Amino acid sequence: NAETVKCAVLDGIEKIPDNSNIQLAFYGGSFTAIPVEEQNELLDAALPFLHDGTLKSLRLSTRPDAINVQTLTRLKERGVKTIELGAQSMCDEVLKASGRGHTALQTEKAAKLIKQFNFELILQMMTGLPEDTKQRTVETAKRIIALRPDGVRIYPTVIIENTPLCDMWREGSYKEHTVEDAVEVCAAILPLFEDAEIPVIRLGLNPTEELSGGAALGGAYHPAFGELVISRLLLEKA
Repeated sequence: NAETVKCAVLDGIEKIPDNSNIQLAFYGGSFTAIPVEEQNELLDAALPFLHDGTLKSLRLSTRPDAINVQTLTRLKERGVKTIELGAQSMCDEVLKASGRGHTALQTEKAAKLIKQFNFELILQMMTGLPEDTKQRTVETAKRIIALRPDGVRIYPTVIIENTPLCDMWREGSYKEHTVEDAVEVCAAILPLFEDAEIPVIRLGLNPTEELSGGAALGGAYHPAFGELVISRLLLEKA
């Protein structure tokens, strides 16, 4: 609600003494898929902080199938600068097997529309999803590069308790995407983004006490995953 937004902004100010570049982010779900009234309440609560210079910008994450002209117009009017789009894969077989509920074509259309509205576009992709392969991951990276995002986040799949993926893993219909698997495929695609001059702003899930404490039952979770990938690339060069 609005009060939560205000508390988050004030807390952010306290944590950044010089108040140099505070950005408010709405993460943890598909922002534009929640009721419009709730979206507007949250964004409107942030507007006074934008107007007085306390906040520099707003950003949010959402789904490709929750983007349209009307939505982008409303976000632009309320000061949103950056939209992160959860593409995850550009292979429809992988998206279907993972229950994503959208297609690669929808991702392409949403990404192009976001850029037409002059938002900063960040695309998120995953490795090791059901039915994914190294070849499909490389193809996903190439199709994401073709969309010319301003940045990319790469998240190898992690198995969490009480999720459909965990059930698939336990029944044997999903093969675990190990840390070693993820390092191999990410070492193959990271140079593609570097050559295209597209920044990879995150490589691997952000480490948390919960994940490190056992919430990650399997899959490619490592608190220093990015360093493992860079080390692999340096070893290959050597």
